[in-house]
Amino acid sequence: MMTDKTVTQETNVKVPLISKVAYGFGDVGCNFSWMFVSNFLMIFYTDVCAIPMASVSLLMLISRFWDAINDPLIGSLSDRTKTRWGRYRPWLLIGAPLTALVLVLTFWAHPTWSGSSKTIYMYITYCLLVFGYTCVNIPYGTLCGALTQNIEERAQINTSRSVCAMVAINIINIITLPLIAAFGGENQAKGYLLVTVLYGAIFTACHWFCFAKTKEVVTPPVKESIPISVQLKAAAQNKPYLIALVGQLLFGLVHYGRSANLMYYFKYVEGNEALFTTYSMVLMIPSIIGAAAFPFVFRWLGNKGRTAALFAAGTGVCVLALYFFSPVSSPLPFYACAALSQLFFCGFNTAIYAIVPDCVEYGEWKTGIRNDGFQYAFVSLGNKVGMAVGTSTLAAVLGMLGFEANQVQSEAVQNVIHHAFSTIPGVLWIVTAVVLFFYQINKNSYNRIIAELAARKDGQHD
Repeated sequence: MMTDKTVTQETNVKVPLISKVAYGFGDVGCNFSWMFVSNFLMIFYTDVCAIPMASVSLLMLISRFWDAINDPLIGSLSDRTKTRWGRYRPWLLIGAPLTALVLVLTFWAHPTWSGSSKTIYMYITYCLLVFGYTCVNIPYGTLCGALTQNIEERAQINTSRSVCAMVAINIINIITLPLIAAFGGENQAKGYLLVTVLYGAIFTACHWFCFAKTKEVVTPPVKESIPISVQLKAAAQNKPYLIALVGQLLFGLVHYGRSANLMYYFKYVEGNEALFTTYSMVLMIPSIIGAAAFPFVFRWLGNKGRTAALFAAGTGVCVLALYFFSPVSSPLPFYACAALSQLFFCGFNTAIYAIVPDCVEYGEWKTGIRNDGFQYAFVSLGNKVGMAVGTSTLAAVLGMLGFEANQVQSEAVQNVIHHAFSTIPGVLWIVTAVVLFFYQINKNSYNRIIAELAARKDGQHD
């Protein structure tokens, strides 16, 4: 018979500090790939490679159809992976260097190629990059739920992840343009390529560190392979998971659409792309404070979804306010609102990812099916679909309004870029807050779920 003590030792464990740090560094690696891509790839395509906006817009949509296939596939494969290192960690070991290689190829400009050749190369490398990133990020995200079933420990793990991620994002935003200039001089294409080689190495090293210093202790119940249709039906019965899924879709839509727009805003609306570096420097400290604030707000509210809702609402109000200020004509209120919006956003970013592992336990309790990777895959897909809609819509609208790279833009184009920086994401953040307010799992209900799951496993071993 399996005792309560054994269950506690196996799953309800305290995670060593080095493991929490290592898990956080995994998201440092993720952001040296994905956030770099989110912030710089679109403007790299249009302003360095001279690829039309319409082609970029179509790419963002097509790549999501590809994601719709490979995200659940990788999620399901990682759930079924059996090695002496666990289910998810081996994917970091093998997938990271291969993805880093594709990242370099993605930012390898070919200025002498024809327009059609550059476009085809863009489609191939980006779709390969999306697949490679999926092979690393979905097992990485799922890994959190396999490290412990202690809700407080998971909150701390996700706080480590978010703090590390926010530091990484701001470092990327601060150093990328100066590094491009330092490595490439007047040759932006060379600068981008060498920067990407550096970031690919960081991506790999961070995931190898995560692999080396984490340990999977939560294993799924022994069972036969579950058909996809059954897994989908189980997910549909998991209301907290559905709320988290919608939250992730909205998160992707508003965050990545705005991120892709940042360089365009400073370059074409404010007239100085170097302001992007200043903007990013201002956000560094608020990023850390916001991410670190999550466990304290969670202890106060006792509900991760409503914690995320509170942070989302704060983000929305502050981003909306940015419409009325400029870093050139009114720098003090502009940067104050920017700093506050980043503080709230980083709290949200921590909370939204902390929700998912708890939804897995709820689903296992309600349906008897535990499929960590599968569920995380659809969360990731929701996030990426939101990203695709946000970035492709932005690119399509700018293309229709006559955007011309490296030229003075029309008033209509500038207005769209301005609203995409402030009012549109501000409203969407508030919508996100409303959705997440209805998330019901709190500390007490989660602990009851874990106790019942432990009792069921005890019964199976009698």
